Amino acid sequence: MSGLGCLIAFEGPEGAGKSTQIARAATALRAEGRRVESTFAPGGTVLGARLRELLLTTREEPPVPLAELFMYLADRAQHVARTIAPAVAAGAIVLTDRFSASTIAYQGYGRGLDLDAVTRADAWARGPVAPRLTLLLDCPVRLGLQRARGDDRFHAEHEAFHERVRAGFHAQAAAAPAAWCVIDATATPDAVHAAVLTAIRAVLDPG
Repeated sequence: MSGLGCLIAFEGPEGAGKSTQIARAATALRAEGRRVESTFAPGGTVLGARLRELLLTTREEPPVPLAELFMYLADRAQHVARTIAPAVAAGAIVLTDRFSASTIAYQGYGRGLDLDAVTRADAWARGPVAPRLTLLLDCPVRLGLQRARGDDRFHAEHEAFHERVRAGFHAQAAAAPAAWCVIDATATPDAVHAAVLTAIRAVLDPG
């Protein structure tokens, strides 16, 4: 493996194909002799799995936006401390399905919570750990929802909510272009995979 460990986040609206592309990228990078760990949020720890169930399936009394934010931040703190930071310290390339950008997009832009407050709270929860690269797999909201066909609380949200979330991702990418790569997720899976690997290799092996 060349270089030290790092975190790479895959972000995007529902149905963008993140999990598929993470699996393909992990396989390709391991074939190059790199140490790779894959994880996801919410989840990735024992506590995170319980929080994920509450966040995605609770319908009888769903959390209000602020409670929802705190639950995601609890997951983030546990995820970083128990899974991500140790793996990065050990020299692994950690590929995560969602990280801080999703919290800002969903709870900030989507739910309408104060963006500065959400960003500060997330920074506190994750500490010094941040992605070296964030890959935004982007696709139109309606297409993504048709692809996903999920039954969790977020798939049940109105399209307007998901449009705000998508706009939130793009706003973050535009604010930090050196740390983000936007990839057209409407392309063929092979084309998306090639673009993902090109972006990852550029940060792992600069120059």
